[in-house]
Amino acid sequence: MIERNPISKAIAIRDKSLAVIEPPLDLDRLPDPLPPNVTQLPYDFLTDEEITITSLDVDELLARLRNKQLSCVQVTKAFLRRAALAQQLVNCVTELLPETALERARYLDSLDQPIGPLHGLPISLKEHHGMRGRLTNCALVACIDNQPPIKDEVSGVNDVLWEAGAVFHARTTQPQSLMHLETSSNIYGVTLNPNNLKLSPGGSSGGESALIRMRGSILGIGGDSGGSIRVPAANTGIYGFKPTSGRVTRRGTASGVPRSSSINGSHGPLSTSRYGLELFMSTYLNSQPWYKDVTLVPLPWREITLQKHLKIAIMWSDGVVNPHPPVQRALRQVATMLQKNKAQFTVVDWEPLEHDRGWELTQSLYYGDGGAGLKKILADGNEEALPLSKWMLESKNVRARSREELNQLTAERDKYWHTYNDHWQATGEKDGHIVDAILCPAGPGAAPAHGHSKYWSYTSQWNLLDYPAAVFPVTVVDQALDQPETDYQPMNSEDKRNHELYDPGTYRDAPVGLQLVTRRYEDEKCLAILAAIERVMGRK
Repeated sequence: MIERNPISKAIAIRDKSLAVIEPPLDLDRLPDPLPPNVTQLPYDFLTDEEITITSLDVDELLARLRNKQLSCVQVTKAFLRRAALAQQLVNCVTELLPETALERARYLDSLDQPIGPLHGLPISLKEHHGMRGRLTNCALVACIDNQPPIKDEVSGVNDVLWEAGAVFHARTTQPQSLMHLETSSNIYGVTLNPNNLKLSPGGSSGGESALIRMRGSILGIGGDSGGSIRVPAANTGIYGFKPTSGRVTRRGTASGVPRSSSINGSHGPLSTSRYGLELFMSTYLNSQPWYKDVTLVPLPWREITLQKHLKIAIMWSDGVVNPHPPVQRALRQVATMLQKNKAQFTVVDWEPLEHDRGWELTQSLYYGDGGAGLKKILADGNEEALPLSKWMLESKNVRARSREELNQLTAERDKYWHTYNDHWQATGEKDGHIVDAILCPAGPGAAPAHGHSKYWSYTSQWNLLDYPAAVFPVTVVDQALDQPETDYQPMNSEDKRNHELYDPGTYRDAPVGLQLVTRRYEDEKCLAILAAIERVMGRK
């Protein structure tokens, strides 16, 4: 049992890292109170050069680093200052890494040739990715005094990115237990959504999504066991990708609480662009990481050519909770664009198959011990369970189960896998063309107000099935177009709760993202189809 409050230690580490950023930010000029949308404030605090550098997307920035239009030191300093400002505005950073980042940048500048495909690119990391010489607390008070990781406990993802030329400049916030679709903890408090401070940036990679939306980073690494990359990406209006499990290592990543592997989590990228997702995946997988982690599938990143005609299924609802009007409009918007391009796309409806049962299985398998491990580590740190932790622990599907019961649940999960695969295969019975991808919501609405992220199934469904999925921004809540449905008849109590959350005024400036899903190990196909869809949308 911890006899003192070590939170001050974690806060001191963060604040010390902010204090050495040069030149210092003139925070006395911050408006009080802050405006609801803080995304434009960097223009009042950063130099023109810093704005220009941090406004570049990944491909543009790397090109300028390669041809030495920009030095690695210039770029690193710009992102450190913008990340420091982001912390002041939305509380998204556990620590900046100015000394090590600038040392790395100077070394890279001293080389005659780029060291790898990420040469000089600042990359941010969700805090629970272990780093040499750095404490990793997983947003749990009891873990603050853990020793820095030894070599075998350092994230295997970090090692690959480092060898490819990355500069690690920031570590970001996550929620207590890593099992919220929001980002709040007793250590760092609540992380806010830059588009509307009253809304959640998502979780558990909400620090990453908030930092990237503020462009304090343009490529970051998170983890996803129920939507923890995709929900933050959708909530803040950026891109996120959950790979199939077994493609990106999870070695060296702390969770604080050991969990069952019955639900396959994945580590993956968040970025300001689709290119950032593709670059991370190709760089990582072309390093042949399976030689260092025997749990990985020996499958490099494949350059694929899509067939000329694609069949896209639209999942308008999961049959349990209907999405809010802005999400419905986003689906219609993209579906209409695809339908107009008949030479390339056939658009059909997706019939969800027992997604309510999918959530029962998922939630039951998350905490086979009934949450005993989490409750113990909270007690060890003398900290209270936050409301979303309590909600999960007190859910009807969470209880301690015997080994036999867990074996039975795993068998039911496997049966569900096969049943869902058969369901997907059947989409080709009439025309001989099996659905290539599902386009669906990334959640039951845009970013919710803090404390209300309690419906996971639009993302956790694909963790259960272990399907890769990408999230991309589509639109923003429109106060005129996205009026509530006044005569709505809820399907059940959860649908009623979600419907009652919606008021256009609450969601002012909230981005609306959608999710693209393909089948297991079709990660390359998922991002290739996303590229095809975005071209139809008029994007590069």
